[in-house]
Amino acid sequence: MITCTTVNGLTFHYRLDGNPQGLPIVLLHALGTDLRIWDDVIVELSNRFRVFRYDLRGHGLSDAPRGPYSHAENALDLLGLLDTIEIERAVLIGISVGGQIALEFALTYPHRVRALILSDTALKIGTDEFWNDRIQNVREHRLPFMADKIVPRWFAPSFVQQQPSTYHGYLNMLSHTSADGYIGMCEALRDADFTNRVAALAVPTLVMTGASDVSAPPTAARALADAIPNAQVLVIDGAGHLTCIEQPRVMAEHIQQFLEKQHVE
Repeated sequence: MITCTTVNGLTFHYRLDGNPQGLPIVLLHALGTDLRIWDDVIVELSNRFRVFRYDLRGHGLSDAPRGPYSHAENALDLLGLLDTIEIERAVLIGISVGGQIALEFALTYPHRVRALILSDTALKIGTDEFWNDRIQNVREHRLPFMADKIVPRWFAPSFVQQQPSTYHGYLNMLSHTSADGYIGMCEALRDADFTNRVAALAVPTLVMTGASDVSAPPTAARALADAIPNAQVLVIDGAGHLTCIEQPRVMAEHIQQFLEKQHVE
């Protein structure tokens, strides 16, 4: 069954899984994907945690208004969703743009966050020129044409050879994403820079990235961790930009170990 709710005038598709009595965690997906990228991670976490995930604005089955979007709006979406499902405080786990949304939320609503786990993200992802070129190309050529150029950046080089059918499925996922939603989120990424903001964070934070990530490489992960007080950093072998797809079990293990060591409850 599809589960949706309306927040800030938009309809959002979401899933609530796992242990109803468990520690609440929120999973925030990457640009051009949807909540399904977390499926294999949830298999490892659902016995212990109450797991909430949703399709970001402009993605999946959620509404896709014309942009530009901003991370302030994305954080306000999450706030409304947490209020709707009555989660007061949660661990935020975000990948790529989802990681930046987690940062924005934690900086804006710190009393609602227990811990942060930031995967394959950065203080600033890409350059203004990079995002403006991407936006223009999507406007001119649309996402089905662009998919062959974008999706190879999501995975380690071996992924397409090892799992060609699955890889093609992710090409379809991106191709079916709303162009308005994709462009709106690109504008949010272009305009986001957390370099001079994250020193204010005061929650346990783990930064992880795939060793083969070209969009938010290990150097960017280390820079992010260095900028956040007492943050830890972890590089995962055998993964590119979407660690949750290529190494879900390893990622889930590190999530659980980090929360246990930090006594997050």
